[in-house]
Amino acid sequence: MRVYVSAPGKVTLFGEHAVVYGQPAIVTSIDRRVHVFAEPRSDGAVTIEARDLRTPGVRVTYREGEVTVETDYGLVLPAISYLHKAVEVASSYLGSRHGVKLVVQSEMPVGAGLGTSAAVAVATVAAYAYSGGYELSKDEIARLGWEVEKKVQGIASPMDTSIVTYGGFMRIRYSGEEVERVSLRVGAELPILLAYVEREFRTGDMVRMVRERVTRYPQLYGRIIELVGEVVGAAERALLNHDLEELGLMMNLNHGLLDSLGVSTRRLNEVVYAARSSGALGAKLTGAGGGGCVIALSRPEKMGVVEAVMGFLSEFTMRTSLGSEGVRVEVGEKTGGAALTRTTCLRSSWCT
Repeated sequence: MRVYVSAPGKVTLFGEHAVVYGQPAIVTSIDRRVHVFAEPRSDGAVTIEARDLRTPGVRVTYREGEVTVETDYGLVLPAISYLHKAVEVASSYLGSRHGVKLVVQSEMPVGAGLGTSAAVAVATVAAYAYSGGYELSKDEIARLGWEVEKKVQGIASPMDTSIVTYGGFMRIRYSGEEVERVSLRVGAELPILLAYVEREFRTGDMVRMVRERVTRYPQLYGRIIELVGEVVGAAERALLNHDLEELGLMMNLNHGLLDSLGVSTRRLNEVVYAARSSGALGAKLTGAGGGGCVIALSRPEKMGVVEAVMGFLSEFTMRTSLGSEGVRVEVGEKTGGAALTRTTCLRSSWCT
């Protein structure tokens, strides 16, 4: 049967990097999504078609008899790696393998720190399983998506795959294999802007650098990690009370601590401080750092000015709604046909 699955991107509001060390983080889904269409094949083959997967920063290395394509998120085109590994992980878990045609399309660039890889992993796991007649719970989808990320990246937290599966706002903490997820009820819309600057370092580079510093200077960098955890607690209270002034202050404090860890860059800082000076209540990097995205919290009447200033200093900006729906599955013969054309198809070629 035909299956259409979509999963949202995400932004980390508070707690990146510290979450690796057992501290809590607050993460939310956004209204930009990855879309995966799956249709069984009778010949047992798996075909993958990736569309609109923009990769900010691509390096091609030519050696004797070998061409290596490297993006900001790692070796080879990430979407293909995650799609292939998702099929492998899902088929191993289900105990069976079937042929499938997969088409993936993203509304987000790869490598921008918006959880594109997690969304691809989660959506593909679900699409492959359902196209073979298997149903998975969200717990299973989140766990298998996390397994995909770990296999591709070598190391990954369950934060991204959890939020793109469940959606909404979430406080998450994990230690080893134990994952604590707490859904947060945020009653009002947060006026958030996103700006992207080119990456100078990959996620893995940033994670390794922080780990080296924490290991070498545990009393200093370890204390910064603990302070980030304390900021998350204060930010959660502000978020639930819709105290925008306090929330902005915590964003600024969190960014300062991340800068102290060494994961910000000159360009990220320029966007952060420009956003604040143009009227944002708070601004910080989101994600691993080394480039990537800045989020800014603004009062609605200041959005236009803040967006213009951030846009002047970055590759692109966008407005986004937070707390969107998590992974969504549509199954049936009409999926990919007329119903998909009316509601979810991004290109007419998806619906043929």
